[in-house]
Amino acid sequence: MVAPMSTNDYVKLLAQTWMQYMSTPKSERQKKRNEKKEEMPPFAERWFGILPYFFLFFKRKQ
Repeated sequence: MVAPMSTNDYVKLLAQTWMQYMSTPKSERQKKRNEKKEEMPPFAERWFGILPYFFLFFKRKQ
């Protein structure tokens, strides 16, 4: 079992993460954000799973 982090450790982790984020150039952060958005599945699949595709397939078959 993992021991919970102390408040000091948590603040230290947040500070390190923030400094790493701020030290990267803005263009690189935007590029990374856009790549992450492109990897995401379509809205219908993300929210409703495979059901929209099932109905679309069923509709086309008729």
